[in-house]
Amino acid sequence: MNNNKIFTRHYDSKLSGLIKPGKALLIYGPRRVGKTFLVKQFLSSYEGRYFSGVGEDMTLRELIGSQDVRRITGAFKGYSLVFIDEAQKIPGIAVGLKILVDHLPDLAVIASGSSSFQLSSQLGEPLTGRNAPLFLFPLAIMELYGQFGGMNILERLEEFLIFGTYPEVLQMENRLDKQEYLINLRDSYLFKDILELENIRNADKLSDLLKLLAFQIGHEVSLNELGTTLGLAKQTVERYLELLEKAFVIKKVRGFSRNLRNEISKSSRYYFLDNGIRNALINNFNYISSRNDIGMLWENFLFLERMKKCHYSRIFSNVYFWRTYNREEIDLVEEREGQLWGYEFKWGTKRPKPPAAWLENYKEAHFECISRENFLDFIV
Repeated sequence: MNNNKIFTRHYDSKLSGLIKPGKALLIYGPRRVGKTFLVKQFLSSYEGRYFSGVGEDMTLRELIGSQDVRRITGAFKGYSLVFIDEAQKIPGIAVGLKILVDHLPDLAVIASGSSSFQLSSQLGEPLTGRNAPLFLFPLAIMELYGQFGGMNILERLEEFLIFGTYPEVLQMENRLDKQEYLINLRDSYLFKDILELENIRNADKLSDLLKLLAFQIGHEVSLNELGTTLGLAKQTVERYLELLEKAFVIKKVRGFSRNLRNEISKSSRYYFLDNGIRNALINNFNYISSRNDIGMLWENFLFLERMKKCHYSRIFSNVYFWRTYNREEIDLVEEREGQLWGYEFKWGTKRPKPPAAWLENYKEAHFECISRENFLDFIV
């Protein structure tokens, strides 16, 4: 079955408005989330003359990589749209795209690629002011809600928590098929960009690092402890974490502080961009009833779905966690429009009260517990 075939994506109806002559639209995100399919769906009804190619095609690689203005413009003159998939595989892609948009002002360009777009730093200064970035996540609950409704979300909640929301995973009915797909994704694609572009030859250390993070969701991470466990220097651990974030595997969140004496602000927490990937790393796809990490799964799920909602709905905020040395904490703090919003994530039915230190020091701040009773309002 074609990736993402039955799902309506947030950008399906918006892509045509984002494509403009003389500009490059850069679509990036994790592998296998549907970037190529999104563009091909658009091209299937596109009325102008277009070219579609893949960055690993030798002819295209040699042409764009030549940075020869005359050759490049001669090849693409007459097209109204050019789509280059896996564009990060082309050496000097940024300069090549700059030539296209500078010398063919009637041409619109779409370039899609995986995390190596960021890792290789190819699309920096040359395209300043000439590009618009578009990020695509695994399927968002808000996308599924818009297509299938709230009851479908409630009925499939355990599936989302265990297997995540990659499009192909959600098309599969069999649990073993889902597991096999995620394990293959873990083994074949998760570190591919890092290993190819950053000259890191041993994926075992990256995998071991992620396994340790998988058991620390919702907790501060100590770089020294990780380094001791892995037999790596603190600076190496820090570099690996940065690369994994740029590869769209994890998301780093810092502690919030207004410089109060007992607030923890220098440590960080890490979330995974998909629950299914997290569970594949620890090889645990058991039902919720037989797990002892449901709190971590719930927190990771809500954090990422909230991030997707804010990104797609253009809700701009700074994101933190909050904790004091007295062990008072809030899972998610959003700083937006001059106000603070605190959210505590609870799988169970018990509703916690706002921490006393939060109420005392941030009197105008909001606080809400997000549970199974009200999570749809929070993420859709």
